[in-house]
Amino acid sequence: MQEPQTSVESAPNEQAVNEINPQQTDNHEARIVELEAALEEAKAQVLYVKAEGENVRRRALDDIDKARKFALEKFSNELLAVKDSLDAALVVENADVTSYKNGVELTAKQLLGVFEKFNIAEINPLGEKFDPNKHQAISMVQAEGEPNTVLSVLQKGYALNERVLRPALVTVIQAK
Repeated sequence: MQEPQTSVESAPNEQAVNEINPQQTDNHEARIVELEAALEEAKAQVLYVKAEGENVRRRALDDIDKARKFALEKFSNELLAVKDSLDAALVVENADVTSYKNGVELTAKQLLGVFEKFNIAEINPLGEKFDPNKHQAISMVQAEGEPNTVLSVLQKGYALNERVLRPALVTVIQAK
């Protein structure tokens, strides 16, 4: 027996699906090229933004470092005049106590001028109520006066822009 011969022929719809339209292929390839170019551009922009952010961060750190290093430059320059006055007093050979006293008073005035310029205030609480935020009590003594009042100041305190740098060392009146 002989097998019937059958030929497999594509149906017209199948043929259309299997056929590649050159115009559509060109459009797809052009779109792919266009999208790849856009992707590369986006990658470049991301790298640029990342590098720019890193540069800004580095510059900010450098600025902070410089500010930290040179924050005291103005203050230091003002103190140099005080140091020069002290050095000049030490060079004088034929001076008496009065001239030294006058020199020390002038130097102290220079130093107070520097303190005022940079908002360093003296804390001298003699006769004031004891404030543990500004004063450090060294001792309490029984004396006439209101309890918890500063009787004597052993060492003046100082504040920078109203923030205590060093509390005043004081003796306080004790309650009887």
